[in-house]
Amino acid sequence: MYHNNIRVGGMMTGHVQGIATDKKREYMYYSFTTSLVKTDMNGNVIGSVRGLAGHLGCIAYNEADGRVYGSLEYKHDVIGRGILDRIGDGIDVEDGWYAAIFDVDKIDRLDMDAEKDGIMTAVYLDEIIRDFAVGGGKYGCAGLDGLTFAPMPGESDGKRYLYAAYGIYSDVDRKDNDYQILLRYDIADWRRYEAPLNQKKMHRNGPAIPDSKYFVYTGNTNWGVQNLEYDPHTGYMFMAVYRGKKETFPNYPMYAVDMKRGVTVERHNALDEEIATLSLAAIGKCHEASGVWGIEFPYGSTGMIALGDGCFYFSQDFGNGRDKPWGTNVVLYRFDGNAFLPI
Repeated sequence: MYHNNIRVGGMMTGHVQGIATDKKREYMYYSFTTSLVKTDMNGNVIGSVRGLAGHLGCIAYNEADGRVYGSLEYKHDVIGRGILDRIGDGIDVEDGWYAAIFDVDKIDRLDMDAEKDGIMTAVYLDEIIRDFAVGGGKYGCAGLDGLTFAPMPGESDGKRYLYAAYGIYSDVDRKDNDYQILLRYDIADWRRYEAPLNQKKMHRNGPAIPDSKYFVYTGNTNWGVQNLEYDPHTGYMFMAVYRGKKETFPNYPMYAVDMKRGVTVERHNALDEEIATLSLAAIGKCHEASGVWGIEFPYGSTGMIALGDGCFYFSQDFGNGRDKPWGTNVVLYRFDGNAFLPI
């Protein structure tokens, strides 16, 4: 039995960036920019992890090991500098992107320390900094945000891999930033990379390259995939974004990758190189001029969960962190194969 509305609020560490739940639906998890919060299914807070000097984004529960994985970004942009100023303690970090891994069974009280309480490890994702460091960001790479577990493209069952989605600069004058980019990692041997974070001396333990790098043609978005979620019920990987601004594209807020269709090798539209592409599912609306399919749905960018039976949870955030603390209502929806409908 699902709860139709789960509310949690009173947070001052940033607005909700992502949500996750365990397989048995016993707990909910929320990333509030620089903290991870654990509640029961009624929204009662059980514990929290604080002390991150980076941006914790999309999160996903890994059923294989019972841990929560999240995208963790350290970058000296406006958001990053604001976090460092707020955290204080003389912390400064190099630009870098990690998969943060939380042993959520150990979260049993408020304000546990991400560095010192043995709750969190991290794995460095080197591919992202390589693209980010190219002048202006290759492919428009601005970092990392979306993250989920899904099978190999072309398969619906079997082994799950970690997929991580780039942030993409929203520069409307560029021609090379009209794809969403997904990195696929086999995490079976990641224990050898995992290490606690010392944010005054960041480690760089991680795989040299991803197992695969996929491109999805959507048209440019405003900062790329905010939340990424695989739905085993449909075989779609949903990508929630902030709407793009290029007038030649439909600029939908939600896209769905048809993971059942496998991979196609194509030429990049603006760069002289071959790329492995994934196809959008033909659901929602089709923009005839560009051929891009997408869904008009206002939620998902601050968190979504596919429950595996056609039902989804979507975060509907509130607050401003000043006179109104941040929080979220997690609301239940049903996907009818073409649109999300409230229950």
